[in-house]
Amino acid sequence: MAKKTWMQKRDIHKPLKVVVVDKDYADIHAGERVLIANPGIYDNYIRQIPKGKEVNVKDLRKDLALTYHADNSCPLVTGIFLRIIAEAAYEEWQNGKSLNAITPFWRVICLDSPLAKKLSFGTEFLKERRQKEKL
Repeated sequence: MAKKTWMQKRDIHKPLKVVVVDKDYADIHAGERVLIANPGIYDNYIRQIPKGKEVNVKDLRKDLALTYHADNSCPLVTGIFLRIIAEAAYEEWQNGKSLNAITPFWRVICLDSPLAKKLSFGTEFLKERRQKEKL
C-alpha cells in the first residue's frame, strides 16, 4: 500500500467530537470539554486569516473551541493537523498551485516554533512568506 500524501492526510474528514477530559494535561484541566477536530476544520480557519495578519496557535485553539462549544482544543491534535496542513499546502505549491490558492499556514506557524523545525521542506519558504507579509 502506497504511503498517503500530505494532501490525502489533510482531506480525511472524520467527524469532530467534543470530549470531557478526566485529568489535566498540557494547558487543559480535568473536566474541560476539549474539541477533537479534523484537518479540514483547521484548514478552513487558516484560510480565513487575512493577508498580513497572524494568529497564534493558542488563539486558534481557543477560537475553534468556542465555535464548536468546547472549552479548548487539543494541543497535540492541533500540532499534528497544523503540520499536515503546512505540508499539504507546500505539496500543492510544488505541484503548481499559486500561493493565493494554497492554505496560508505561515500566518499561524512561527519560525521559532518546534513545528517549524519539523517541516520536511525546512523553514526558508516559511521565512520568505512571513517576511513578504511582514509577520
